[in-house]
Amino acid sequence: MFVTLLVILDPPGAVPIFLALTGQLERRARHRAALQAVLLALGVIVAFALVGRQILAYLHIDLPALQGAGGLLLLLVALQLLTGKSDDPAQEVTTNVALVPLGTPLLAGPGAIVATMLFVRRAHTLPGYAAIAVGIVAVMLVVYLVLRFSGVLVRVLRPSGIEVVTRIAGLLVAAIAVQLLADAIGAFVTTYLHSPH
Repeated sequence: MFVTLLVILDPPGAVPIFLALTGQLERRARHRAALQAVLLALGVIVAFALVGRQILAYLHIDLPALQGAGGLLLLLVALQLLTGKSDDPAQEVTTNVALVPLGTPLLAGPGAIVATMLFVRRAHTLPGYAAIAVGIVAVMLVVYLVLRFSGVLVRVLRPSGIEVVTRIAGLLVAAIAVQLLADAIGAFVTTYLHSPH
């Protein structure tokens, strides 16, 4: 569980995006944004681990639809990063950026949600569920520490370097978004081709 989630969440890969979204902030505000993003991601993953299948079944949502929604959301963020058309980041980061897109769908995205739901489905004993819980918390702790100490890079990069990182991060987020959309479309096509009607 720990290794799977760590690979999916990819803390080092989240650093350039985190810096792009929070690089202009004061140190304390940046630390608060890191904590908020990780807590939201933890909450989302735990919620889907507990009642994810029931929520999706009740709303008649297939997993590819969740992927597609995440992809569209990330595409909007990517365009904002690439064009530099975000409003004053200091004003919005704690309410918007730390939660969306950082907390979800970047950290608690479709990949992490689906992986967690599969692990929960396979666990049938109390130690199994406990191991999953420990794995989730441990991964989130690692992610928080990586984001928390990414401030060292801010001091090294300076504002001009952060500007470059922002554009690169925008490109990466756009690529992630397109991949999510492509996977979602592929899954929909496969489902409908193999459905009896």
